[in-house]
Amino acid sequence: MPPVSEQLSKTVETIYRSESGRILATLVRLLGDLDLAEEAMHEAFAAAVETWPQAGIPDKPRPWLISTARFKAIDAMRRRARFDAAQTDLALYLETHISETTQEADEIEDDRLRLIFTCCHPALPPEAQVALTLREICGLTTEEIARAFLVTPATLAQRIVRAKAKIREASIPYEVPAPQELPERLDAVLQVIYLVFNEGYSAAAGTEVTRAELTGEAIRLGRLLARLLTELKPEVEVAEPEVMGLLALMLLQESRRAARTSPTGELILLEHQDRSLWNRAQIAEGVALVEKALSSRRFGAYTLQAAIAAVHAEAESVAATDWRQIVALYNHLIRIQPSPIVYLNRAVAIAECDGPEAGLAQIDALLEHGELANYYLAHAARADMCRRLGRTAQARASYEKALALTQQEPERQFLRTRLEELK
Repeated sequence: MPPVSEQLSKTVETIYRSESGRILATLVRLLGDLDLAEEAMHEAFAAAVETWPQAGIPDKPRPWLISTARFKAIDAMRRRARFDAAQTDLALYLETHISETTQEADEIEDDRLRLIFTCCHPALPPEAQVALTLREICGLTTEEIARAFLVTPATLAQRIVRAKAKIREASIPYEVPAPQELPERLDAVLQVIYLVFNEGYSAAAGTEVTRAELTGEAIRLGRLLARLLTELKPEVEVAEPEVMGLLALMLLQESRRAARTSPTGELILLEHQDRSLWNRAQIAEGVALVEKALSSRRFGAYTLQAAIAAVHAEAESVAATDWRQIVALYNHLIRIQPSPIVYLNRAVAIAECDGPEAGLAQIDALLEHGELANYYLAHAARADMCRRLGRTAQARASYEKALALTQQEPERQFLRTRLEELK
């Protein structure tokens, strides 16, 4: 095989990143088996690396890859049919329908919805739902997912293997639930989409603050769910506000992405961001969704977080931000979803209202309880309060703790800079 050019290799990798989730979802529908679909997809990408240098990249790579993967799956089933006669009928069916490779965009997205609900089935443990979604729908590697959730790759791989086995053994259907089942099934799906977005918005490790392909993927999944619930009204109206709230939250957070880092990759805090770089179309869409979700009176934690993000997005500067409103929204959020991180965020808002001494007291109380002892942002926030109060030694100690706890290089560089400034 002739050497593959670096440019072609990058192109194939880009296509894999952007299309593998859609391709896999379609293959799972066609093949009815997650492992077989994944194996066939990887073989198709390997075939692309061999074929495209001579034949050129197809105008529509996705149908080419789906068709190639189906041929690969048929070959695999033919081999297995020598030992398992049950594979013969499926191989014949696929061969008969092999020319049906062109799909409408709606059909592809419906495939992805089915796969989302399969990966987030309540029969699977929550950690397996997240791992499977990130691996099969978003195309993250086992190592990337393991790093994001602070487990070893071997542990993460076992979660995925067990989840796939459970899907097979329990005959979990590859389908969107019936309307009456949707409300109870949505919580898991929303949580997984939110975790995908968070990993893209603030990567757990690596050289970049954000991963646009993950935030974009999460927003696409949120739009899919919103469209599904709109089509199923009025059966699932009770579940719709939180879907809108999550989509609004992601849009409002994503609107700031271009302003969060410098051209050379350094982290830029909210107070120093160039707000002219914020995406006003995403802000407008997010604010409209927040207002609609809040008007329903059935909103939850995602909508409240989106409302907080909307206050930030509509302010002309940090000084012009309505911090009292943000504290009030955090107070409401604590009533329905109390968590140490929500308390930490409220403490930062309190510092903006009542001064860093008040914020520091709140953060110290949280750290004394121990829940945030290993959360670098808690120590970074404490360091900032101490810095603003002129308590240099305490600030330095907290920045050093934060530095020891984060693996994201731009965050580490920011903390190093703060330490240098304290000298």
